[in-house]
Amino acid sequence: MNNRLNSKKVAPLHTGLLLILFVVMIWSVINPKDLFTWFLEVFPALIGLIVLTLTYNRFRLTNLVYFLILVHAIILIVGGHYTYAEMPLFNWIKDIFHLTRNYYDRLGHFAQGFIPAIIVREILLRKSGLKRGKLLSYVIVSICLSISALYELIEWGVAEATGSAADAFLGTQGDVWDTQWDMFMALLGATISLVSMSNLHDKFLKN
Repeated sequence: MNNRLNSKKVAPLHTGLLLILFVVMIWSVINPKDLFTWFLEVFPALIGLIVLTLTYNRFRLTNLVYFLILVHAIILIVGGHYTYAEMPLFNWIKDIFHLTRNYYDRLGHFAQGFIPAIIVREILLRKSGLKRGKLLSYVIVSICLSISALYELIEWGVAEATGSAADAFLGTQGDVWDTQWDMFMALLGATISLVSMSNLHDKFLKN
């Protein structure tokens, strides 16, 4: 009975992560570059927040996963405030190294593979019966690639529906291979995540 009651309590760490999210969200919606673009970029974070809230007592994730989700949400929210093509820090990097584009969108799509890989890994290990090994890694990477491809289709659909209003949301910056690069970065992120984070994730799962 006590364990059931404790499972319904909100952990102080999770409250802190939520407060950080709300502070960044409030900052981002104040004078964004374009309010429509802000909504499009931040919408996935809002959906994620709703899902996590509804499932919090029934399927609580590890602290590592909640922290990674916060990082991913902040990347999305910052991109929504500035747009991915005009994020100031990456504009500075672009100027310093004489790059041809702002690479913040590449970071976003790398995170789109890196962070969901650990989320999917946790769900599969706890719910599917799959064991650690090559098959698990293959399934995780395949799911992450599917998420990336679905996101590209959503971007295409939004662009078709809204026309030039979605240019900042697409963020291609004139690169005809931008969609392929986005999916490659998600693939790279998922692969690096599994290689670098699996042992740490296992330690959190044991707790």
